[in-house]
Amino acid sequence: MSFKLIEAEKLYEKDPQLQKQDIEVLHQWLNGQPHLPKLMDIQIAFFLHHCYHDLEQAKTTIDHYCTLRNLCPEAFTALTPDVLKTTASIIFVNILPKTTPEGYIILVNKVLDERVNNFNCGNFVNLINMVATLYIHQNSFLNGVIVLFDMNGVSFGHLLKLSIRILRHALRHLQKSAPFRIMGIHVMNALPLTNKIIALLKPFLSNELYNSIYCHPSNSDTLYKFVPKECLPEDFGGELPSIKVLNEKSLQNLLDNYEFYEWHDSQKVDESKRPVKRK
Repeated sequence: MSFKLIEAEKLYEKDPQLQKQDIEVLHQWLNGQPHLPKLMDIQIAFFLHHCYHDLEQAKTTIDHYCTLRNLCPEAFTALTPDVLKTTASIIFVNILPKTTPEGYIILVNKVLDERVNNFNCGNFVNLINMVATLYIHQNSFLNGVIVLFDMNGVSFGHLLKLSIRILRHALRHLQKSAPFRIMGIHVMNALPLTNKIIALLKPFLSNELYNSIYCHPSNSDTLYKFVPKECLPEDFGGELPSIKVLNEKSLQNLLDNYEFYEWHDSQKVDESKRPVKRK
């Protein structure tokens, strides 16, 4: 493989509770699950860490991860390089280079091209998944994730183009199998339309996730109570480089590691081989 991921030894250093024998137990379990793909040590380590080293919970999470990715290819099969470039010119999806004081990473989403006809819900969700998945594999365990949505440029037309099916699967993945925890969802430049979008998604949100949503109106500085200025792009009144610069760097990283996605796309469940449960 030409792409470079984090080394397993660095994960052991980061998490003293991570045990090689537990990873081996899960490898042996996977060998007895013909419907599931083989995983790398670092992937199993991420699931163990996320599940507080509970082996049974890790097994369930791994199965969810591979199963959900197969149910909605629009969101979980990597965009082709050309579609990826186009999508990145329409929607800014970026994990910022500086974490919060608590060590949380910041995932920013912002419409760049306001033309509704150019917006594709599946491609948007897919880009989020591509950015987050590569980041996790390239870096160590995440203390938590803060998600930012900038509503500037979002219109009622965008709301009409949202796919309930895609969003439902994406939120199930986020809450059941993604190896990280959401510490807060912050909506910047919140408009009345924001409440309609939240109402649309509420049936698919756990109470914990729903209660972690914060709305910040335009010309408000309330976001800075959660995310300091030094952690944000200059476009948001912060001290980091501009969205344009960050977008170019992120896109180049995705393209440089595109073989990672070709490999990762094979890690899906094969339902035809799933063992039948005894009644």
